[in-house]
Amino acid sequence: MTDEQTEAPDSTAVRTALWRALHVQVDPPPHVLDDEVGLQLAAPDGNWRRRPDMDPLATSALRAAIVARSRFIEDLIAEQADRGVTQYVILGAGLDTFAQRRPEVAARLQVFEVDQPSPQAWKRHRLVELGYDIPDWLHLVPVDFEASEDWLKQLAAAGFDASRPAVIVSTGVTMYLTKDATAATLRQIAALAPGSILAMTFLLPTELLDDADRPGLRASTEGARASGTPFISFYTPPEILALASEAGFKDARHLSGASLAHRYFADRTDGLRPSSGEDILLAATCSG
Repeated sequence: MTDEQTEAPDSTAVRTALWRALHVQVDPPPHVLDDEVGLQLAAPDGNWRRRPDMDPLATSALRAAIVARSRFIEDLIAEQADRGVTQYVILGAGLDTFAQRRPEVAARLQVFEVDQPSPQAWKRHRLVELGYDIPDWLHLVPVDFEASEDWLKQLAAAGFDASRPAVIVSTGVTMYLTKDATAATLRQIAALAPGSILAMTFLLPTELLDDADRPGLRASTEGARASGTPFISFYTPPEILALASEAGFKDARHLSGASLAHRYFADRTDGLRPSSGEDILLAATCSG
């Protein structure tokens, strides 16, 4: 890109998009998630599948975990849309492609993708390059988190209606934030309109992982540190539930990676299963 105001997404966002595509390309059907649009956006070189972090066998469990969480989120959005919720907010959207792949659901919503200004400008440019429309229901909301911009104010400026319920999603973000920062975000979301839903992923401490998955977490942690974006926060399920309760949520649940594995992988015969290590906080604002 020649535009000085654009900067490609970080390596984590790209890796996540490539793993979603790799699932379609190397794992036999049925596919838990069918997403090669992120691969189109990232446009890696022709040797991308030879990268060590794309090894089909070595990364199979991590790849499965990524597609499991993405599928869960999309099922949640479709369910909430059927219940009349009309707003969907993606915090740290990265190379999310829901709007491009699921327009039959997304067009019933106002979709707000929140991300840092520069990579989001890059994404807007790539969408246009690839011939994807940016419809009036899709809002790319730039928020400079490093400058402590108020994301809720930026959302309101983009058309978000705080008086109406919304689904708020944050995946693959909390490990990079201090616990105080996550607590502050939880308080903001807990104050949204009754009937709003939050789905937020979090990393478990190493000792809570299955033995087979601990080397993968250590490798991911070391890789994140080497790239300048270290993992700084891990949570036990009771800790994340307590944080949600203290923030003001009256209804909060913990969904384990094992529960997603059972939901989406139980009948597979190829041995593909998600790794343990990343779970989901599912919380709702008071309904009345």
